Amino acid sequence: MKARLLGSAALAFLLAGGVLAQTPSVQWQGKAKTAIARIRGTLRIPGLKEGVRVQRDRWGVAHIYARNSHDLFFAQGFVVAQDRLFQMEIWKRSGQGRLAEVLGPEAIAQDVNARRLRYRGDMDAEFRSYAPDTQSILEAFTAGINAYIAELERPGGPGLPVEFQIAGFKPEPWHPEDCLNRLAAYSMTGNAESELKHAQLVALLGAARATALFNFDPAVTLDPTPGADFSGLSPRLLKDLVGSDARQPLNPKFLQESNNWTVSGALTRSGQPLLANDPHRVLAEPSLRYIVHLVAPGWNVIGAGEPGLPGVAAGHNEQIGWGFTIFDLDQQDLYTETLNPSDPLEYQTPTGWQRMTVVHETVAVRGAPAVEMDLKFTRHGPVLWEEGTRALALRWVGAEPGTAGYLGSLTLDRARNWQEFEAAMPRWKVPAENIVYADRDGNIGEHSTALAPLREGWTGLLPVSGSGGYEWSGFVPNAELPHSYNPTENFVATANNKMIPDGYRYAVGFEWPEPMRYLRIKEVLERAKSNNHKLDVSDMQNLQADVVSIPARELQRLLRGAIERRGGPGSEALRSIVESFLRWDCGLRTDSTDAAVYEFWAGELSHSVTDRAVDGDARKALGEFPLSRVVRALSSPQTALFGRDADAGRDAMLLATLEVARTKLVARAGPDPKGWTWGRMHQHKFQHALDSTASTAALLDRGPWPQPGDGDTVRASYFADDSFVPLYGASYREVFDLSDWDKSVAVNVPGQSGQPGSKHYDDLLPLWISDRYFPLAYSKPAVDAVTTDVLRLTPAH
Repeated sequence: MKARLLGSAALAFLLAGGVLAQTPSVQWQGKAKTAIARIRGTLRIPGLKEGVRVQRDRWGVAHIYARNSHDLFFAQGFVVAQDRLFQMEIWKRSGQGRLAEVLGPEAIAQDVNARRLRYRGDMDAEFRSYAPDTQSILEAFTAGINAYIAELERPGGPGLPVEFQIAGFKPEPWHPEDCLNRLAAYSMTGNAESELKHAQLVALLGAARATALFNFDPAVTLDPTPGADFSGLSPRLLKDLVGSDARQPLNPKFLQESNNWTVSGALTRSGQPLLANDPHRVLAEPSLRYIVHLVAPGWNVIGAGEPGLPGVAAGHNEQIGWGFTIFDLDQQDLYTETLNPSDPLEYQTPTGWQRMTVVHETVAVRGAPAVEMDLKFTRHGPVLWEEGTRALALRWVGAEPGTAGYLGSLTLDRARNWQEFEAAMPRWKVPAENIVYADRDGNIGEHSTALAPLREGWTGLLPVSGSGGYEWSGFVPNAELPHSYNPTENFVATANNKMIPDGYRYAVGFEWPEPMRYLRIKEVLERAKSNNHKLDVSDMQNLQADVVSIPARELQRLLRGAIERRGGPGSEALRSIVESFLRWDCGLRTDSTDAAVYEFWAGELSHSVTDRAVDGDARKALGEFPLSRVVRALSSPQTALFGRDADAGRDAMLLATLEVARTKLVARAGPDPKGWTWGRMHQHKFQHALDSTASTAALLDRGPWPQPGDGDTVRASYFADDSFVPLYGASYREVFDLSDWDKSVAVNVPGQSGQPGSKHYDDLLPLWISDRYFPLAYSKPAVDAVTTDVLRLTPAH
């Protein structure tokens, strides 16, 4: 798949006969209005036991009030399908490996990989791994989705949402197993692609030189199996193995960077904790997240999850609040299996040749004949690639019971204190998360939770021999994963930074995103503490919107030193640029020209430093050093990179690359620096998967809008290349006030509904763009005060 879920070839099938190209935008807009879901009045729905009241507030959040658990989750399925059925159908088919049925031949490769990763273990063990009532919850949730599909298709019903009309297919019934999607979590479990990159560089440079190109923490040396053959291995072998929301070209490891923190009442104006979370994922139409409020006996939880799953993943109930960031440990290993030259279905094991398990699959393909194929499995897992007498098999936690993404939240949603929160953590296996906690009794904490493989005597950083000696010996006890309760600092913050302590006994991971966002969060919170500034919700909002760049500060410091040592910028063309840059506060705001200079310059520095450190095929395989690595190299210049006089060589590079950045800015935005604003360069467009014609793009897409920040700022906006087009960011933000839940705020983007005819399709965009929020009403009086639409669901007895 290309940068969008529906690539050009797939869309060719959706455009068969030129129907879409010939349909004017105004007609699609009319169809969209006609097809919107009914969110007022009364509907009689088969499958309900009692009546359910759904109050949608002015921001599109559904507050669902039911009298029993079955009806609560039945209604959640019904309501979320009203808003997001097309998105949910694509997500379901992605996990099933059935996209080609509706998208055509381009989706075959992704379908094959989804089927390879499908959970094939014991279903009783699977359901037992989550909350005890998970199976009944999934049954009710999917029955609610199916009830909405039936409502669409009944005589006199509203008909299919316009997205299905555009795409030319119908939704199919859901089953509880459809919520056990494994492909969706693949890109969040790490690190098969990294293993292949490491292997490729070991083949080119040897283990010692390849190791020097990475910042492994704890420090280790790449450890190839004796006699390992890494020739021909590269991340390209897994190019079609992407999660359901993954948008290449960013490395899947960085698709889910996020921020969270919680502060104790000792630091707040109210004397009660505050908790903030902003998960970073793909930014598109519709939103990845869906906010919902679930109320029934035993349930009163509000927050956000993914549309195809019941419950709430990040949110609060009556007693506790929580939020998460990805805990970047290693939950995948590639095994190099040696195949029998006489029988390629046999592979070597410690006890001799063993025959692969072969599963025959038929992939139906829209507009083309069905594809027949055999999926192969070794004792380690699915075979992802084979050539000659070598094959790569994947062992990953997704093959274990209880590893469907986010379903661990069904236990967490009902936890009432730290002890019950801790009891819920072993059920949260995937994605691996750093979950911050706060409760109404004033306690705060954090637990980094996951199903973490035990590796004894090897790192997991390279593909290992499948013939023996490199097996998992179990999983790290959840209670021994990093966690803290009421820390003396009076706050806990995480931003995908390394959470394991120095000297940690388990080899759970060696590659962590650089801690720039974490360091900035910590800096702001510690400054407030030292100034005795008592924090409130607005402070948390301001911190989520913070765009101060720590790497920019470092480059500013380096440039100041170079100018002082050289007696000036060396070029009149650079003088005013340098003077302005050295006065800059390092905030990556949309109206800042210094921010644009910084981003262009940082890119040139990354190119130059990486070029000096690596060349040839290894340079192509490595890509760019991360900026943090570049800054470290510039801060402590070595003669190997910068020549005999390393300081002078470094200073020369700083100014030479700044001159190149200036030239590129002139080419991009003209000679007047007033036009070099970061917002002019860095603009985000919320794109829909079905936007390939002018008429559908006009209906479905929104933007573009200038965006502040970058991947190193708390207000994150990730881009892949020097086009600076943002692809990922905070798809959802929450700030909870434990003194009064009704003082909490949130924002989703671009809106709660995925139906372009709905008033809630894009109504949250103005808030999100300007870093504003809406009140997340929780108490019944607060909900009643902001309710705009009431839907009553009654049993059809």
